[in-house]
Amino acid sequence: MSLWTWSPLLLLLLLHSICEVNAQVENRVVFLPGMFQNVNISQNETVQAMVSGIPPEVAFITLQFHTQHHNVTLSYNRMPSLDLSMTAVDSGLLSSLLPAQISLSLFLSSPNSDTVASIGVILPLSSTDPVPGACNMESNLDVDPNLNIHYNLYETTIRFAPANTGYARGNSPPLCDESTGADTRWRLQYDIYQYFLPENDLSERSLFSGIQAVADISGMMQNGKHVMTLSSSDMSMAVFNSIPGQGIIYSVIVRDPLWNTSAPYIPVHTYACSFASTLDGCQTLGKVSTKVFFTITGLVGLFVCFFGHRFFKCELFCMGFSFAAFFFFVLITRTTELNYDLRLAVSAVIGVVGGVLLVMSWWRFGSVMACIVVVGLMLGFLIASTVFFTPLGDLDVFRQSDVVFWVTFCCIMIIVPLFFVRWPREGNICTCGIVGAYAVILAVNAYMYTSLSFIALNILKRLLNNNFSAMFTDVPFQTIDYILITVWVVLGVCGIVLQLYRERSRPFFPPSPYLMWMQERERRKTNVLDPSHHFPPLPNRLMARVRQLTKRMEPAGEHTPLLL
Repeated sequence: MSLWTWSPLLLLLLLHSICEVNAQVENRVVFLPGMFQNVNISQNETVQAMVSGIPPEVAFITLQFHTQHHNVTLSYNRMPSLDLSMTAVDSGLLSSLLPAQISLSLFLSSPNSDTVASIGVILPLSSTDPVPGACNMESNLDVDPNLNIHYNLYETTIRFAPANTGYARGNSPPLCDESTGADTRWRLQYDIYQYFLPENDLSERSLFSGIQAVADISGMMQNGKHVMTLSSSDMSMAVFNSIPGQGIIYSVIVRDPLWNTSAPYIPVHTYACSFASTLDGCQTLGKVSTKVFFTITGLVGLFVCFFGHRFFKCELFCMGFSFAAFFFFVLITRTTELNYDLRLAVSAVIGVVGGVLLVMSWWRFGSVMACIVVVGLMLGFLIASTVFFTPLGDLDVFRQSDVVFWVTFCCIMIIVPLFFVRWPREGNICTCGIVGAYAVILAVNAYMYTSLSFIALNILKRLLNNNFSAMFTDVPFQTIDYILITVWVVLGVCGIVLQLYRERSRPFFPPSPYLMWMQERERRKTNVLDPSHHFPPLPNRLMARVRQLTKRMEPAGEHTPLLL
């Protein structure tokens, strides 16, 4: 074959080779230790992450990548395999370096053929640093520095593989379970941290900024919150309260007290909700039924806050409704498998019945103190919930024993109505102001996340979930929460002061309508000078009218013709 025939083929092969080289160069990202890199992974693309110029004192390298809600695959090889790769939203791999090794390559791809934006960082570890996940016995990786996170409506659980003590390049790793002496991995301790992202911010930029702030040890210790410390003999897991819609980054730092060194696991994040769900995902978190229910609750609470004592029957109905609806929502959820909307509707119907019964008990028997006890229990419930919403609720004595928790809770709840016996009107007005203002806060939470809703929600979760006592109930306190605390205080104080001023010259409580009717009837029977004494009662008047309609009336007057 002539040269002119081969020339086009050679030209095409040359161009193809040049394109391949350019593609590989474009798909290569060079990392420097401790420096963050933003990496975009296109469809059907593998990105090579390279580290060069590694100092000799570095014995291990951890490479971590984070995305908001898309999985990425980080692998030791260009073609991922099950035991040499990690696929997750927050993925990381740890590499042990050889004696003369100064460079390293790992590979990043998108398993779902989606275009993914991610952020990554390389963190070096020395030979005296503990090795995160080196005693892994659960996942397919030999060394797994990742945190495994799972969440549901009630709890968020993180688990991790135990670490091992460090060792120099080229040496064999220490055995994990040969002994439990002070020179083994059993001396290691694990500090668990959490970092709250800004409230009501589901943006990717906010997450990446948070990852950069806490990816290393110094950042997490400075910006995060230390939650607990586990020893090597404890279970390598921690349970937290789920906060749907709130971004949280969790991290574990393993410490070696002998060498006074430490190393971080790969941080993980969660919003306790799904970005993929179109019905009830992170972007549309609140159900329509919940928004309608709590909007009405907020409007009624605003009315009770300023006018509850003046319209005593309306206040009793609202308190009875709240008491019965809450109790039966817990009962229905614990004993049935009804869906959320149906449970909410049934609880609302039973709440109406409870409100009517409370009003009718006051209308019929006129016992103000019996009704005030129910009102006082509502305020006691809110005060007890607020007490355990503080860091006091995370004390081990309350987390580890349901009996201690509920006995203390009930004591606080019952003490409050005792003050109402001495000051019933003042106690009732304070309940209207405080509880009514909190109902407004719950209505705001239906449209905008606020941590104050967890004052009552934490108690509800503990009633519905048998294992909730083991969780940490920390929630973020940010700008919106301080604003709503101010709104709660201002509404409550204004409502209390207004009602105390308006009711200062009125009777403590309105009289019972039934008792007033009974007294009026007795007065008519005994007072003969009262014109109403000679007026037939209503049943007699009704019977007389019926007889007039059914009996034929005879004409009155003369029946004979008149004489002229």
